[in-house]
Formats: sequence, structure tokens, C-alpha cells
Amino acid sequence: MKLYSRNQVIFYSIGTALLVFLLLFGFGLISLSSFNSDIPALTNSSFPEVEIFPSQPATSLGNPVFNSSDYSEDELTNIGIYERYNEAVVNVTTEVVGYNWFLEPIPQEGSSGSGSIIDKRGFVLTNNHVVDKAYKVYITLADGSQYEGEVVGTDYENDLSVLKFDPEDKELVTIPFGTSDHLKVGQKVIAIGNPFAFERTLTTGIVSGLGRPLKNDSGLVIRDMIQTDASINPGNSGGPLINMKGEMIGINTMIYTPSGGSVGIGFAIPVDTARRVVPDLIKFGKVQRGWIDIVPVQLFPSLVRYGKLPLSKGILISRVINGGNAEDAGLLGGDPDQAVRSGNSVIYLGGDIITGINGVVIATLSDFYGALEATRPGDEVEVEVLRRKQTKILRIKLSERPTN
Repeated sequence: MKLYSRNQVIFYSIGTALLVFLLLFGFGLISLSSFNSDIPALTNSSFPEVEIFPSQPATSLGNPVFNSSDYSEDELTNIGIYERYNEAVVNVTTEVVGYNWFLEPIPQEGSSGSGSIIDKRGFVLTNNHVVDKAYKVYITLADGSQYEGEVVGTDYENDLSVLKFDPEDKELVTIPFGTSDHLKVGQKVIAIGNPFAFERTLTTGIVSGLGRPLKNDSGLVIRDMIQTDASINPGNSGGPLINMKGEMIGINTMIYTPSGGSVGIGFAIPVDTARRVVPDLIKFGKVQRGWIDIVPVQLFPSLVRYGKLPLSKGILISRVINGGNAEDAGLLGGDPDQAVRSGNSVIYLGGDIITGINGVVIATLSDFYGALEATRPGDEVEVEVLRRKQTKILRIKLSERPTN
């Protein structure tokens, strides 16, 4: 009998176990291969050739490179616009002054919305209702950096505001202004914004309607608004509506909703309105608009009945301002001897009733303000009035609208 040392016994035992394991594993591989023999092998040629992170270390991946043949033309347009301009969309948040139980003023979280960087010096276009009554305004960029901004100009009538922050040495991405003059219903559009704080969300849709007149929070009518079915939700306000050229054609402002969420009916202020008012907001802090130096009163049923007026709609000139353009043009105000009180206001009857401006029918104060909204001091307008049951047309050189 051959004797083996303890080390030899251990060595042979381990070797035998390894041999049995390899034999069993080998049979298993053969069996597995046979089971799948009727399934075609998948190779790299079965998938699109997509180079996701080309030649870059994992710590600095950069922008992904994709194969354009994998996407439709519409998808490529959306991707290209988003990658080029999403960094120009900012998140706007505010603080407002509130009061505690002891009526002490304390800062509170205000509203939030979106904005578009329109100038590399740090000018941002947004809605006025996003920053209205704000104590502080904060602007957050795509890289997460946050800056304190200031409101440099406000246009209540069009619900627009321009903000300014100091970008220091940061190179900003801006969104170019297009035009809203030649828009067509059915035209494809993109909205980028921060709905419900989901930053730089892209939604797509079409122009659903044009020329929609809607009242803003100040009770004034914003004319020629763009209706779109691109999903707009709370937080989108102030963000850009973009055409397929990558140009801003509108500023997303409000939605129609019975539930508080998007139902596919959103509205944007035409960019041509912003193009007209933004220079004034930056330079003067307000829009310089033309004005007729009168005290206007919108006709209402009880006033019409009491004064036995020949019209039920229009703007009664209660008074003309001494030395103003209305007096120079020959407009007539009411008679102080025919004064009536309505609430806290005193109205003088007997004056001219404005029924039209530059061919636009004037029935309400909203019509009156709207007809002068796009004018500037020094412009001349034709004013149609009813005077003692006779229609007259007078030309008036506009003055500057006083600040309310």
C-alpha cells in the first residue's frame, strides 16, 4: 500500500474537485448552447450604430452624439432648438412682504415663473404677474447658479416686465426675437419653461388661434394674443413660445382651465408687442404711450337713462384738461352745471362722446386704452365723436400718458 502525506491528500482532493466542477460546467455550457441553437445570435449589426460618449473620459462626458438617421426631421428640429436655446430660459422666483400674527412685516415666498434672456448684459423678459409686488427677485440659470435681479421696467397693460441681473464674466445664451406678424393657424411651435418647477421643460404644439383679446390681471385687454395647444402650466408664465426657426414669437402668459392644469388652451403675448415695448422698459422703466388729455367715462345704463343720452356705448368726455391737446383740438367736455355723482366720482354731462379712434370702434374704456396702446407721444390720431346728435371727426396730436 502506497502511503501519501497529509499535503498530498489535500492536493489530490482539491484537484479532483476542480476536475469534476469543470466537467459539469462544460456539459452545462453544451446543454445551454443546444437549448438556444434555434435563436439567432444578436450582434452589434442588429442595433443602430450610436456612439453615446465618444472618446471622452467618464468624468467629462460632454454633449452626447447621436445618429441623425434615428430621428425624424421634426424630432431633429425640436432637439436642435432645445439644445441651442434651453440655457437661455431661466427660472424666476420672488419674495414678497407678508405679515405675521403681530402684524410685523416678514419676507415670504412669492410666485415663480420663467423668463428669457434677451441680452448678454443680463436682461430677462418675463410676465409682470410673475414679479408683481415682489420684494426680491431671483434668477436661476441652467447651470444652477442663482442671481438676485431687479425689475427695470414694467408694462401692466401687456403683462410684461424686464429684469436685470449681473452675469459677471459668465457668457449668456440669448433667444433671438422673431416676428408674430405672419403667423398662421396650424404652424408648429415649441414652449420652454419651468412648469411646477420642472426646469426647462419642452412641450410642442401648434398655433391654435390668432388675434385673441383677453383681459389681464389689471382688467385691461391684451389684444392679438396667440392661442396654442402646446402644454402650458403654472410656472410656464414668462417663458418663450418658439417657431421652428428657433425664434421667439410669443411670451407664454396664461391658460384657460377649469381644473388648474393644462387642457390645451394656452395664450402667449405676441413678440411684436414685446419688440415694441422692451426698449422703453429698459430706457425709461415704463412704456411711453400717447394720450388724449381728457377725463373719460364709460357709458353705463343708469347714466344713459338719467342723461337721456343718444348712445348706450362709448366714452363720455366728462372734462377736458386745461391747456391740453384735447382742448387745442376742439373737443368739448361736460357742463359743471349738469354734474351727477356715481359712487365717489362726479361726472359732468353734456360733453362729446367718443365713438371711434383711427377707425376703431370705441365702446368701452378697454377699447379706448387699446386704441391708444400702440401709439406714442406726438402721433396724430383721428377721433370720431358724437356732439349733439352730430358726428364730427377731429385730428389730435397725442401727449404722453400720465402715470397712474
